[in-house]
Amino acid sequence: MPQISPSKLTADSLKKVGAASQWLMSSLGFAPSNEQGPGTVVQPGQSPGIENMEGVNQAPEPETVRVQWCDYSETKIEWHEGEMDEFHVSKRPVWAGQRWVNVTGLHPHAVNQLRQKYQFHTLAAEDVMLTSQRPKTEVFDRYIFTVLRMMRMEGEHLVQEQVSMFLFEKTIITFQELPGDVWGPIRERLNRGGARLRTYPISYLFYAQLDAVVDHFFPILESYGQKLEDLEEQVLDDPGPKVQQAIHGIKRELSILRRVMWPLREVANELHRSENSLVSSEVRTFLRDVYDHALQIIEIVEMHREQAGSLNDLYMSAVGNRMNEIMKVLTIMASFFIPITFVAGVYGMNFEHIPELGWHYSYFVFWGVCLSIVTGLGVFFWRRGWIGKK
Repeated sequence: MPQISPSKLTADSLKKVGAASQWLMSSLGFAPSNEQGPGTVVQPGQSPGIENMEGVNQAPEPETVRVQWCDYSETKIEWHEGEMDEFHVSKRPVWAGQRWVNVTGLHPHAVNQLRQKYQFHTLAAEDVMLTSQRPKTEVFDRYIFTVLRMMRMEGEHLVQEQVSMFLFEKTIITFQELPGDVWGPIRERLNRGGARLRTYPISYLFYAQLDAVVDHFFPILESYGQKLEDLEEQVLDDPGPKVQQAIHGIKRELSILRRVMWPLREVANELHRSENSLVSSEVRTFLRDVYDHALQIIEIVEMHREQAGSLNDLYMSAVGNRMNEIMKVLTIMASFFIPITFVAGVYGMNFEHIPELGWHYSYFVFWGVCLSIVTGLGVFFWRRGWIGKK
C-alpha cells in the first residue's frame, strides 16, 4: 500500500476535511446555524487550546463582539454595554457583590482576553469557539464550565446556537453566537428590587439561565404540536408531496431537539448532584426542578415523534386509498366499454356473410344492445355498492 508523505497533506486538503466535518455535524443537528469566524475549525493534528487558533492575536472588527455586563447587589443594580475594550477598563463597584457578563458574538481574540482576565482553562476557551459541542458541564476548582444549546423559533424555522457559561464565586460569564436570547424575563426580574435573583447567591442566576433555556423548549414543542395537528387535517383532506416533505421536516427537527435534550438532562442532573461549593444547597433544590422539566420535554418530544411517524403512515394509507379509488373508477369505466367493444368487434369483422349487416334496422338494434348492456352493468354495480354509494 503506498505511503503518503505529510507534505502531500496540503492546506486545500485540510480545508476539505474541515468542510466535511462541518457537514457531518450539521447533519447530526449540532452544527451552528450561522457562519463562524476564523479559527472555529480545528485542523487534524493541531495543538489544543485557544492560543493556537487562527485570529487569536488579531482584534475583531468593530461591533463584531458586544459585551453587556450587569453589576448588582440586593439594593442596587447597574447595566452597561459596549465593546470588549470598554469592558476591560471597567471595574466592579464596591457595592456590587455579583456581576453577570454576557458576550454576544464569538472571536478567538475576545475569548482569549477573557480567559486571561478570569484565568479559566484554555481548553474550555477552545470549547467556547468550537460551537459543535454537545451540552455538558465540567467542574474545576474555581469555576464551573457549562455548555448549552439555546433553541428558539424564528418564523417557521428552528434556530439553535451554543451558549457557554462560566460560574465563578461572584461572577457569571455567558457567551452567545447570535444576538437575541431567551433571558429577557431574567433581566426583568433582576431589575426588580427584592427579587430572589438579587438576594440569593449568584448560582441562583446560573440556575435561572439554565431553567430559561430548558423551559423555552415548551413553546417550541407546542408549536410543533399545532403543526402536526394541521398536517393531520391536510393528510386527510388533500395528501400531496408537500405534506410528506413537511412531515419529514418536523421529524428531522424533533430528532434535533431529542439529541439536544438528552445531554441537557444529564447537565441538570449532574449540577443537582454536585457537591461543589459554587452551587449552594438552596439552588440544588431548584436544579432538581430543571431536571424534571427536561424529562417532561423528552417525553413530549418522543410523543411528537411517534405522532409524526403515525402521520407518515396515515399519509401512505391516504395516498394508497386515493390510488385505489382512481383504479376503481378506471376499472368500472373499462367494464362498461369491454362488452360494447366486443359487440363492435364482432360486427366490425371483414366477413362477407354476416346476416345482421343487411338488415334495415341493424344499426338501431346495435345501439339498443349497447345501451342495454351499459344500463344493466350500471344497475348491477350500483346494487353491489361499487358506484353511487359511500
